[in-house]
Amino acid sequence: MTMTDKIVVLVMCGNAREAKRIARKLVEHRLAACVNALEAQVHSTYRWKGRVETAREILLLIKSSRKLLPRLRREIERLHSYDVPEVIALPIADGSPAYLSWLADCLRAAPRATRRKKR
Repeated sequence: MTMTDKIVVLVMCGNAREAKRIARKLVEHRLAACVNALEAQVHSTYRWKGRVETAREILLLIKSSRKLLPRLRREIERLHSYDVPEVIALPIADGSPAYLSWLADCLRAAPRATRRKKR
């Protein structure tokens, strides 16, 4: 089996508003083909600054590609309210050919508008 170049990126957000804002920007900038926000809050337990903390968070499932990951990560870090946002990329080993084709089409750079020559 040949591995695809597509990935699913997991990102936790502190609230639904932040999750929606990040999701929209990533799709608008073609860094993600699709972002699912799991609105049912996740109960997280983690260590932060030497203490065990708990929080309710929203999980984003971001579909993208390996080559876009550096730009995707930078954009998430720019938009995110956390000091250290979770950005974990998991490979998509295989999938529906039609879906993977759609995903690739969504990640392609938008065609530039052609300029008209002045006469």
